[in-house]
Amino acid sequence: MNLQIPIIGFAAFSGTGKTTLLEKVLPLITGRGIKIGLVKASHHSIEPDKPGKDSYRLRKAGATQLVLSTPERAICITEREIDDPLLEDQLSLLDQDRLDLIIVEGFRDSAIPKIELHRSDFDRPFLYKNDTNIIALCWDCCDSGENIPLPQLDINNPEQVAEFVVQTTGLQQTA
Repeated sequence: MNLQIPIIGFAAFSGTGKTTLLEKVLPLITGRGIKIGLVKASHHSIEPDKPGKDSYRLRKAGATQLVLSTPERAICITEREIDDPLLEDQLSLLDQDRLDLIIVEGFRDSAIPKIELHRSDFDRPFLYKNDTNIIALCWDCCDSGENIPLPQLDINNPEQVAEFVVQTTGLQQTA
């Protein structure tokens, strides 16, 4: 990976609450003036364009990549034929010159520093036991007494998670 800025992932089984937690953590980090790029894995096929619109028609006519530019934002849509995209390919789509931090949601098998999310009532195994890239466990049993060789974060405390991300990535407040 050709990264010029820090990267940290949030890894967990589907349904654990990655997006819900990130919705609370992101404003706490961006409130410090830190610009975040986010890559989110999805196992579902989506159509971000509306059938009948010019951009949709041009993609269907054969454009492999299309940038839809508006005064508020630009959207780049890339058509591809692979089933399981690589994180490295997705990271290359980000303009790192405009960012301070990249957060990855999903891509749990990628070799990047990751925070594992875990819920005690969700009958799933811990990922950290088989993944040396996991640097912290964010869960709902921080005081369980279980011998966990990682920093433990409270999944219900987004302020603590945001602080851990900022400290771990070495970012300083810029605002």
